[in-house]
Amino acid sequence: MSAIEQDAAVHATRRDVLKGGAVLTVAMWLPAAGAQANATDATKAGTFVPNAFVRIDQDSTVTVLSKHVEMGQGAYTGLATIVAEELDADWNQIRVEGAPADAKLYNNLAFGPFQGTGGSTAIANSYEQLKKAGATARAMLVTAAANRWSVPASEITIASGVVQHKSGKSARFGELVADAAKLPVPTEVKPKDPSAYNRIGKSAPRVDSKAKSTGKATFTQDFKLPGMLTAVVAHAPRFGGKVKSFDASKAKEIKGVKAVVAFETPARAGVAVVATDFWAAKKGRDALTVEWDESNAFKQSTDEMLKEYRELSQQPGDIAKQEGDVEKAFASAARTFEATYEFPYLAHAAMEPMNCVVQLGQGSCEVWNGEQFQTADQMNIAKLLGIAPKDVKINQLYAGGSFGRRANPLSDYLVETVAIAKAMGTTDPVKLVWTREDDMQAGYYRPMYVHWLKAGVDAQGKIVAWQHRIVGQSITRGTFFDNKSKIDFTSVEGAQNLPYHIPNLQVELHTTEPKVPVLWWRSVGSTHTAFSTECFLDDIARATRQDPYALRRSLLEKHPRHLAVLDLVAEKSGWKKKRAADEIYGLALHESFNSVVGQVAKLKKTPNGPKLVSVVCAVDCGIAVNPNIIAMQMESGIGYGLSAALMGAVTLKEGRVEQSNFDDYPVLRINEMPAVETHIVPSKSKPTGVGEPGTPVIAPALANALAQIDGKPTRSLPLAGQGVKLA
Repeated sequence: MSAIEQDAAVHATRRDVLKGGAVLTVAMWLPAAGAQANATDATKAGTFVPNAFVRIDQDSTVTVLSKHVEMGQGAYTGLATIVAEELDADWNQIRVEGAPADAKLYNNLAFGPFQGTGGSTAIANSYEQLKKAGATARAMLVTAAANRWSVPASEITIASGVVQHKSGKSARFGELVADAAKLPVPTEVKPKDPSAYNRIGKSAPRVDSKAKSTGKATFTQDFKLPGMLTAVVAHAPRFGGKVKSFDASKAKEIKGVKAVVAFETPARAGVAVVATDFWAAKKGRDALTVEWDESNAFKQSTDEMLKEYRELSQQPGDIAKQEGDVEKAFASAARTFEATYEFPYLAHAAMEPMNCVVQLGQGSCEVWNGEQFQTADQMNIAKLLGIAPKDVKINQLYAGGSFGRRANPLSDYLVETVAIAKAMGTTDPVKLVWTREDDMQAGYYRPMYVHWLKAGVDAQGKIVAWQHRIVGQSITRGTFFDNKSKIDFTSVEGAQNLPYHIPNLQVELHTTEPKVPVLWWRSVGSTHTAFSTECFLDDIARATRQDPYALRRSLLEKHPRHLAVLDLVAEKSGWKKKRAADEIYGLALHESFNSVVGQVAKLKKTPNGPKLVSVVCAVDCGIAVNPNIIAMQMESGIGYGLSAALMGAVTLKEGRVEQSNFDDYPVLRINEMPAVETHIVPSKSKPTGVGEPGTPVIAPALANALAQIDGKPTRSLPLAGQGVKLA
């Protein structure tokens, strides 16, 4: 048993996070009764493990145990920054490892007793927790040094990983770990005041850059075990289809093919070809003959669904929010405006398609995966195998992107891997590999939506009434996130919490139930609500001859954070300055995941059409733990949002997904990415999310710029037919 496993066995946690106050308890990691046992184990292992998040070795290496997956968003770097700050460690001695799956130790404090990454919560929910973890380790190192040198602890300082006393005595962390490990873990610690930060708020190199640049980083696709087999699956071509029969005779003739098995999981059915390598499995799948039972399969086309959605948008829905009296306000309004917006299904299209490695044992299962939803995955795998969730061991690897796809309440592709191994009756490790086509066509998607909006203004152009009706599928319904309400918050977020002060406001929802598998997609509900609300607001501004910036400003008197972001992006973009005749600016502002983002898309008229030259972005995300990561995530979110805005659409014809790869589901290329300039609003508040909030704002900012060219608003995405040129 490793030191970390021993440590995990004696640690305990609690859900509540102490808010505010300088003195913070650490009982959430280590019960007093287990402190000495833990210290003894750590001493034997030559390490110092004061809590579940920090390990310090004799070579002075500080390892941060991350309960969150690193999928490109920079979580490892941000989390390590918090610990390094409290320890005053040298950045070069910091390492990060994925923590084991253990909801008691590593629960996401934003989700409850559940371990997982999502909702831009990695830094936000770990900030206080890791401050405590780092401060605890620091306090114990200081005490160890004070005891060794017979000096008061108050006279000891730490700088760049060196513990020092004014007498000239000093020691690196590694020299003190044995003594520190023998100490009782303090019940109270005093983390730094933000005014004393010397690392948080400053950019630092990413901890994963070197390994990824040199090819040493291990993703699931890289991972190998002795005797490992590879599975490639023929999935039902229509959602809800099942295997009726199959002929595997030709597949079994392929050299390397070991088995062909049918399976069915709560997510889908299929036939797996299992071989010694991917290519043999792929050729075997190509040689399969499968007859599908599609008696209960989904067979509609998106055009048919859109017609139904449009009809629903003209009928009253379930009330998600109601303030004032919209009907009375519309009756007395000087002018009214209406608009309908349409949004397609979207694929996640992560660069690493879905994959997973599992090995079944006697009453156990071990998983290697770019792991995003540990607790759900343990539960779902355990249910399939009839074992306890604790007997499902999950090893966290790097993930090559996700955008929500790997956080599946049904654990679809993991359970699929386990189902294949179970059907084979093998204890050999099995790696499931989806091709890009599998990834594009086997589900899950951002839901398709239709929005209908109506607004009324008085004689002065002030908005007095706002009605917003949304039609689309629920992401949470039928999952353990289902709160049994008629309103799925993921469908209405961004509309239900509209920051603009409008005295009469009503938001309604129609939840549809087609059999198309849907899932959260980067920034979830805000992917469509930001577009409809921000574009509609610009429509009103043009119709009433108001400046879009001034109109928004007049509606934000009760939201100082939004106002500060709006003012900053206007200032940095030069919104108020005189522009050249060929320059067009578009503005949008939106809050998601407790962060506020404003963006200005700058276009230039050219003989070949409007060209997107640059994007100016402002963000309030609380304390900026690592400004470089924040800038990266704003750039990433803008690039991802642009792909969807300009090109993204998954369509179905008689129930079959028409897209299959990047030739018919194109994504933004690096040479097409516009210049992005990011500005961070200074803040003393606790950090909020940055992984998702940059995405929803770019589409309306771009559409609002385009509308200024010819006055024609954009009513549906993608914008493919509008001739936008990219930088």
